Amino acid sequence: MQRIGERFELLDAAGKPPHEIFSADQLAGIRAMITAGGTPLRGDMMDKLPSLGAIVCYGTGYDGVDLQAAAQRRIAVGHSPGANAASVADIAVTLMLAATRRLMVADNYVRSGDWGAAKPSPMMRPQAGMPGRKVGVYGMGEIGRKIAARVAAFEAEVCYFSRSRRDVPYQYFPSLEALAEWCSVLVIAVRAGSDTHHIVNADILNKLGADGYVVNIARGSVIDQDALVKALEDKTIAGAGLDVYAQGAARARRADRVSERGADPAYRRPHA
Repeated sequence: MQRIGERFELLDAAGKPPHEIFSADQLAGIRAMITAGGTPLRGDMMDKLPSLGAIVCYGTGYDGVDLQAAAQRRIAVGHSPGANAASVADIAVTLMLAATRRLMVADNYVRSGDWGAAKPSPMMRPQAGMPGRKVGVYGMGEIGRKIAARVAAFEAEVCYFSRSRRDVPYQYFPSLEALAEWCSVLVIAVRAGSDTHHIVNADILNKLGADGYVVNIARGSVIDQDALVKALEDKTIAGAGLDVYAQGAARARRADRVSERGADPAYRRPHA
């Protein structure tokens, strides 16, 4: 924001729709918009900025932008793939370790004082380590590659599924279903879109199995969230590490209640 403001006249909408913050006269002169890729940006909003020539998404995703509407208005759309890939990959590994090692459960066990009870907590069962663990990465873009490299350093076996084969030293699976059947941790790093909406559904979670974990650092829309919560409640899977979820705090609280019964969802922030 500071660097752009030094070179251009910058109007900051503070995350709100521009027409709610600025007058029509102010909007008339805007030539470029910088936005989060998941924020809905449709044709009617573009029409409120008649001089708009460029929409730049500060991240990999651009699923919120109506590309057809932008093309019709001759507005260029850009994004920044890989700009935050290292940080997102770090979070993915953090969530994976937190879920598989049950760190949230153990943390609560200590903070609550239950560790001083006469009987050990049944939730503190021994956990398998990373060496030899089968980790499947769904999506092998810039972020997926960095996740795979980090996971491989833990001596885990890494395979992947993506829309196309990549020049990477990991085995390729022909479908998400096949990858889910093989792995015990499924890390989702795929771009959101109509073709990936709820693609991780009850069937995929069933294929992961009772010892399986899902980690999502993509978009909340990629997972069928109701199916995920049910899988945690029924212990169809062992746990989940979520950087994102679909529809805000109400469902997050529901999944948090699941964690009290023994499953391991870990939430970081909401993102559609």
